[in-house]
Amino acid sequence: MTRLAVFDCDGTLVDGQADVCWSMEQAFDRAGLPAPDANRVRRLVGLSLPVAVRELAPNLAEEEAREVVGNFKTIFRNRREEGLLHEPLYDGIADLLHALHGDGWSLAVATGKSDRGLTACLATHGLTELFVSLQTADRHPSKPHPAMLEAALFEAGADPRDTVMIGDTSFDMHMAVAARVPAIGVAWGYHAPEELRGTGAERVAEHVDDLRAMLIGGGR
Repeated sequence: MTRLAVFDCDGTLVDGQADVCWSMEQAFDRAGLPAPDANRVRRLVGLSLPVAVRELAPNLAEEEAREVVGNFKTIFRNRREEGLLHEPLYDGIADLLHALHGDGWSLAVATGKSDRGLTACLATHGLTELFVSLQTADRHPSKPHPAMLEAALFEAGADPRDTVMIGDTSFDMHMAVAARVPAIGVAWGYHAPEELRGTGAERVAEHVDDLRAMLIGGGR
């Protein structure tokens, strides 16, 4: 039996909201458009970039939306290449991932990041080798479509009943429900615990130690 833990990235493993919000503001500004509210941007972290831009500004012409998306990608990539990007792991996450790996869990990521962004993020923190499957927005529809999660199941050779999706947003919870995978929400990310419970979380971990107990301490 393969036990598979699939993690969201932003808001679950790392906290990159400051750079996301700043880059989105700059992306709109370069297109000559009013900057979106930072709290709205924060709540949309996890969606694929084109979908998030459409949610932020539904009345944009297609050409304007594409310009904002292109601007964001350039700005975010430049910040990474210049060493300015700050995506710290949440306290205890590295230890949790190593503990799960040592306990026999297979690990995967399902994220709205690009392939390049996720690869760089995991490499920065020395975590790449822990994961058997990395699913990103480059190859799948945006969350909450279940494609990313289904691909992780396939690559890991896992059954949905022996899998858990771990994330901080309603998008993660809806994706898990669509894939018939149990979901655990985390309270340290971008959506409130009650929202996570209302969209499919079986439980919500308030702290990383709580999540560890749920997964290793006999909770599953």
